[in-house]
Amino acid sequence: MAIGAFVEGPAGGAGYNGRVTSFVVLSCIVAGSGGILFGYDLGISGGVTSMESFLKKFFPDVYHQMKGDSHVSNYCRFDSELLTVFTSSLYIAGLVATLFASSVTTKYGRRASILIGGSVFIAGSVFGGAAVNVYMLLINRILLGIGLGFTNQSIPLYLSEMAPPQYRGAINNGFELCISIGILIANLINYGVAKIEGGWGWRISLSMAAVPAAFLTIGAIFLPETPSFLIQRDGNIDQAKMMLQRLRGTTGVQKELDDLVTASNVSRTIKNPYRNILKKKYRPQLVIALLIPFFNQVTGINVINFYAPVMFRTIGLKESASLMSAVVTRLCATVANIVAMIVVDRFGRRKLLLVGGVQMILSQFTVGAVLAVKFKDHGVMEKEYAYLVLVIMCVFVAGFAWSWGPLTYLVPTEICPLEIRSAGQSVVIAVIFLVTFVIGQTFLAMLCHLKFGTFFLFGGWVCVMTMFVFFFLPETKQLPMEQMEQVWRRHWFWKRIVGEEEEEEAGQTQTAPGSIALSTTPHNN
Repeated sequence: MAIGAFVEGPAGGAGYNGRVTSFVVLSCIVAGSGGILFGYDLGISGGVTSMESFLKKFFPDVYHQMKGDSHVSNYCRFDSELLTVFTSSLYIAGLVATLFASSVTTKYGRRASILIGGSVFIAGSVFGGAAVNVYMLLINRILLGIGLGFTNQSIPLYLSEMAPPQYRGAINNGFELCISIGILIANLINYGVAKIEGGWGWRISLSMAAVPAAFLTIGAIFLPETPSFLIQRDGNIDQAKMMLQRLRGTTGVQKELDDLVTASNVSRTIKNPYRNILKKKYRPQLVIALLIPFFNQVTGINVINFYAPVMFRTIGLKESASLMSAVVTRLCATVANIVAMIVVDRFGRRKLLLVGGVQMILSQFTVGAVLAVKFKDHGVMEKEYAYLVLVIMCVFVAGFAWSWGPLTYLVPTEICPLEIRSAGQSVVIAVIFLVTFVIGQTFLAMLCHLKFGTFFLFGGWVCVMTMFVFFFLPETKQLPMEQMEQVWRRHWFWKRIVGEEEEEEAGQTQTAPGSIALSTTPHNN
């Protein structure tokens, strides 16, 4: 039965012409840099919450718990409800913002959402750098969350729509690479500013978030809109064709243009994308848009992203060593992201997800076993075993970074047809923010109560998601997004669901009012 899960689309973009032009590369570099915002925040929040000067000023109970209380279990030294609210409040704000971002992206374009997100992120960074109390820190987190809600919703859409089908995986994976670079930059800044005398280095860490946000916001002013949106907005086929020719570096774009027009005609019949995505014929897209980001988060990756320095301090490393350990794990992830960009369109999405899943399973179970044997409630873990945990964590983040990290943003955007694409991406980002909030809010308490069992729990989830990929996720490499429906009709499981809906709609294919006529110009293939 599982053999039917190995469904692959035709190679080479199904007859589309074109190449990766410098115009595409520059546009995608500017847009993809929005991933640095998300990554920078993930890295900074974990770093500053391990700095003694930051904890002493804003979270004194945690500071005293970490420094002096010998009766507190090693697993519980950072367990604080207020500290987790600081870390995770961003994600509730992002969850709400991304639902509004879907309407903005659909009506005003991908670029508009990017501009809004970047601008709000800049405002948030000001509150962070100038914070004098916890309330200003929370305002900082909420504004950053709103900014990320808009950018994370729109940028993966933008990248997927701008990229040639045969290189869509590599270009979209650039977003995850930028996230990884953002975390790496944050970790390096944290490591540097922690040495500043006077204990105000955390202000630099929080305020420097404005730098990548300013780059994205200014760059977005000059970004072109995607051909899909140009057609969807006002039916301007000539403008869309000129943009497509510029993006592909060829005049032979008629076949791709006709597919975009067809997709736009279907999209124009949809009044409520969120209600429409609940229809039975979109059931595969909805299930994947819900489960892929959910699985992404229950791998435990954000434990590493924003609690790595805290975790390494927990097992006995000093402040400087714990911050440098976070840098090391992120370097491994960044290299793995580059590997993913190179191989994703060659080997496909499924193989990377399956291999990365096995790698993460082994890593989580091994960390759990080491902690069970060598790390007790009291006393310090032997340094050799602390560094062994660091090595295993490097293997874990590498497995995530060439599989579930980038593909969480790629797969849902490429499987959703234009009429539900923006709504589908909002579902993805909303699930990411919601589950990240829950894990961010509960991880320190889980670590306190479940101890090493926390890592076995995450490992169990990775087993479940790897089985889901094996049985239910078809291969989509190099298949144009406008032709993705054929994947579901050939899949052993999903064809039973989408086939029934197609039979019900047979004979109802007349052109809807306001549709755009397909060009009769011969294809220049």
